[in-house]
Amino acid sequence: MALTLAACSNSAPSESAGAASGPLEKTTLNIGITPTPSSAPVFIAMKRNFFKEEGLTVKTTVIQAPQAAMPLVANGSMDIFKGSYVSMLNIQDAGQKLKILSDTLQGAPGIAGVVVAKGSRIQTAEDLKGKTIAVNSLKNLGELSVSAHLQINSLTPTDVKFVVFNFDKQLPALFGGQVDAAWLVEPFLTAAQQEGARLLLDTNSGPTDALPIDGWGTTEDWAAKHPKTAAAFQRAVTKAQRLAATDRSALADVVPEYTQIPKVAVMTMAMGTFPTSLNASRIQRVADLMYDFGYLKNKIDVESMIFQGAAQ
Repeated sequence: MALTLAACSNSAPSESAGAASGPLEKTTLNIGITPTPSSAPVFIAMKRNFFKEEGLTVKTTVIQAPQAAMPLVANGSMDIFKGSYVSMLNIQDAGQKLKILSDTLQGAPGIAGVVVAKGSRIQTAEDLKGKTIAVNSLKNLGELSVSAHLQINSLTPTDVKFVVFNFDKQLPALFGGQVDAAWLVEPFLTAAQQEGARLLLDTNSGPTDALPIDGWGTTEDWAAKHPKTAAAFQRAVTKAQRLAATDRSALADVVPEYTQIPKVAVMTMAMGTFPTSLNASRIQRVADLMYDFGYLKNKIDVESMIFQGAAQ
């Protein structure tokens, strides 16, 4: 699929804020990653020595969600983490202030969707009324994006029942009749269709077209204590984002090293796009959707969460 470069933004980190800003407050970082393709820029930056050029030594730790990283950042055993914007905004709404350091992945058609069994009588979104839909977690990206598509088809989230199944358990639940539909992401989405499931909704189209998915963040306190280190991380990851956005082989070189996705699949699968700038207005779409569907108690101004590396 064609990979599009995101438009530049005033929020993008400056590459000129390097050594002139003085020595880094910290030179060894522990980065929380998830074993998904959107973590690739950190691994590209490690492999291409982008971190080393900034005076950083990086190690990675697998986390399931940014909520799990909060106590680790607080006790100093983790510095920066990757997380879905839905999770980050939930943390922000709960009172733990975060700073977003870099965008990672933006949605594109084909990377996530709702499937039904091949012989299902469900033919349209309206047919989902009263049905059960599997998602990997509640009140997260899957439920949010499905709800946006229900809304444009004259349904509300209360017209369906969302239930939790891990991605690898969703297809057996669907074919076994435990659920009527399932929300899946790549590579599970392609595998499901190969095994006979039928795509009902592409949840990266229409109201959720190009919706930002996840990014790199840390706590506001950590960023305040380590501004030069945070800016150095931004610069290294921005270089890696540019490679991820324009060179599929750069992704294929690293993704199989920390996921179970083979290199040949990385070269051909739908992946989403890797923005090369940090744009608050893009991420604001996620916050506004979450507020509209009642995920957030308060309206969040995403601009206030952006770490301004250019100022360091």
